[in-house]
Amino acid sequence: MAALTRILRPSSISCSNITKCRYFSTTVPEVQNHNFTRIDPKDRNVQWVFLGVPGVGKGTYASRLSTLLGVPHIATGDLVREELASSGPISQQLTEIVNQGKLVSDEIIFNLLSKRLAAGEAKGESGFILDGFPRTVKQAEILEGVTDIDLVVNLKLREDVLLDKCLGRRICSQCGKNYNVATISVKGENGKPGMSMAPLLPPAHCMSKLITRADDTEEVVKERLRIYNEKSQPVEDFFRNRGKLLEFDLPGGIPESWPRLLEALNLDDYEEKQSAAA
Repeated sequence: MAALTRILRPSSISCSNITKCRYFSTTVPEVQNHNFTRIDPKDRNVQWVFLGVPGVGKGTYASRLSTLLGVPHIATGDLVREELASSGPISQQLTEIVNQGKLVSDEIIFNLLSKRLAAGEAKGESGFILDGFPRTVKQAEILEGVTDIDLVVNLKLREDVLLDKCLGRRICSQCGKNYNVATISVKGENGKPGMSMAPLLPPAHCMSKLITRADDTEEVVKERLRIYNEKSQPVEDFFRNRGKLLEFDLPGGIPESWPRLLEALNLDDYEEKQSAAA
């Protein structure tokens, strides 16, 4: 497989909890041992990872933070869907894997990620927010061996709400944007707080073009959650033992969760400063 190469260039944005950065190059699955020049932390952008079960909202919050901090949002799920829509050499193999609710292999994920990082390098991107990767300890070890991850945000949501949320997901067949038609209202009981989430509806011109993903059936979603939960604990422990894991329980929809997430990331006043500067 071709080498996975990423060059991180200096950026004017920095974050107080950033530790270090370096250029990296690796051949999957074995990491090559090269000596690369490290870049001062304050001269590059954040390098974060977002974890969480499928459908929890990783893409929504990672994308918002990407815009806020000026870093690329790299979602492995999007990379897979782009490949599925193409006539590439692994699209048929991916179709079978996704429709069965199975997880995509490390080799395929690194192949797709390699292509995405190479494209970003050509555009001079700095830093990143990875969404949906790593999913296994093996992936985490490779990632830690080739670059410096500053923070891993683990988004959590109660499973009954998560299932309704996954089954409500829709995609506009024309523009490709994601929406959610589920209206969630759960009463608090047995010590658990209540929770409500309004639907994320599309504009009128997209409404008639909404489609459901082939893998968003109840059977496939439950199997996907089972597989994820089985594999996620070791990954969470991997980053927890390194002092990089931030557990964040979503208290509700975006209006309730976004300001609390910014507070947890010590960015609660960053948005205001950006607006004032503009």
